[in-house]
Amino acid sequence: MSGEGGFHGGGRGRHRRTRTADRGPGGYRLRRILSITVILIGVFISAVDMLIVNIAFPSMQESFPTATLTGLSWVMSAYAITFAALLLPSGRWADRSGRKQVFLLGLALFTGVSAVCAAAPSLEVLVAARAVQGVGAALMAPSSLGLLLGLFAPEKRGIAIGLWTAVGGVGSAAALPLGGLLAEIDWRWVFVVNLPLGTVALLIGAWSLRRSAREAGPVPDLAGSAVLAVSVAAVVATIAQGQSWGWTSPEVAGLSVAGALGLVWTVRRAGRHPAPVFEPELLRIRTIALGNVATGFFFMGVGAMALSTILFLTQVWQHSTLRGAMEIAPGPVCAALCAVPSGILSVRHGVHRVGPVGAAAFAGGGLWWTYALDGTPDFTGHFLPGSVIGGIGFGLILPALAASATLSLPPERVATGTGMASMSRQIGMAVGVSVVAAVLAGRPDLTSFRAAFLIMAGAAIVSGLALFAIGPVRRPAPTGPAAGPQPEHMTRATTR
Repeated sequence: MSGEGGFHGGGRGRHRRTRTADRGPGGYRLRRILSITVILIGVFISAVDMLIVNIAFPSMQESFPTATLTGLSWVMSAYAITFAALLLPSGRWADRSGRKQVFLLGLALFTGVSAVCAAAPSLEVLVAARAVQGVGAALMAPSSLGLLLGLFAPEKRGIAIGLWTAVGGVGSAAALPLGGLLAEIDWRWVFVVNLPLGTVALLIGAWSLRRSAREAGPVPDLAGSAVLAVSVAAVVATIAQGQSWGWTSPEVAGLSVAGALGLVWTVRRAGRHPAPVFEPELLRIRTIALGNVATGFFFMGVGAMALSTILFLTQVWQHSTLRGAMEIAPGPVCAALCAVPSGILSVRHGVHRVGPVGAAAFAGGGLWWTYALDGTPDFTGHFLPGSVIGGIGFGLILPALAASATLSLPPERVATGTGMASMSRQIGMAVGVSVVAAVLAGRPDLTSFRAAFLIMAGAAIVSGLALFAIGPVRRPAPTGPAAGPQPEHMTRATTR
């Protein structure tokens, strides 16, 4: 990872001149604080937009009365798929072209396309715009972590990663309550809210962010990324449309074969390309491989939960979107309260102990809803306990999943490990939403919703088993002269 040419970079002479200039009217500290704020705004809005649309589905159905639930599910899936497929290539492009430039480009694209989403006259336009919005999010995510690391000294790198992860988690947790509030006005407001935040962040970021040094290296595998995106889309379409088209229909068979062949081709190409869409050698590390399996399955459960709960509250119990969002809110609050203690426990006792406990609790929330919920509205007695249990599980497992993707890696590979885990998360979410959309599309009754809650629980259990199989994680030996050169942002930071 290259150095950030401003706050920690550029050689001693240039560094001294930069620091002197920054102590002028604007001030070094102000510029650094603004840079961190801009980066975290980008992380927050991209995380919020992953889940916020789920809460708006009931409102969207009123605007697009001919749209099916499986069709609406593509509003979320299109974003997740392009986000997932382009995460790692965009990180390499940021290294080659400069992180500031790529981050601001992603932020501008994300913000601009939010206006198209808000004004979309049809579901087809909305889905296409969401796919492009996912490209913007993918450009922001890896470059944002690189920029943030460059603003912290080496010994405080953990704080930077913690901030980056925590803000993403807060964005995901805030998505449903915030979306419910906005959708009560109009579902288009879930996209309109991005415009002022993104515009202000762009204006401030253009001034405050420092240009990063560019690295020479191979061109990212954009062809592999495109094939991965199309392949995952084919798999998701097979799941989402299988019931309506017929599981033995030529369309479903063709999509299944195309998706499988595309995924096989992507894996084979990744082993040969100098800058692949994902790094096969990392998946040969037991911790990383199992951690990504755990992440994918857990977020499949999260996707199932996010869609099924709001539809249950609004369609079965006939609550308003805003009321449904407020009733879902205790779960994210419990998750936020448990996340920090869980991070400490994961480091102290191991992800193989803490993570499965969280997975079991999250699955317990799904099982509670499966057997406790019925057609009679009873928030306190029937819905709230499942929300609290599931939220505690979410908070317990999230740091364990993040740790499983990074703890066994040397510092210079942490960003890559985080990117792979993010890719698994987005794909898992897209699959979870499509599975539940298919289950509820035919007959959204109590039986179908109970099946959706069982899918949530089952996916969480598989995730917990994968984390348990990791066992104790050995930290890598510190990098030093014997281990080869450190990443440039590490070595430059020592000049501060």
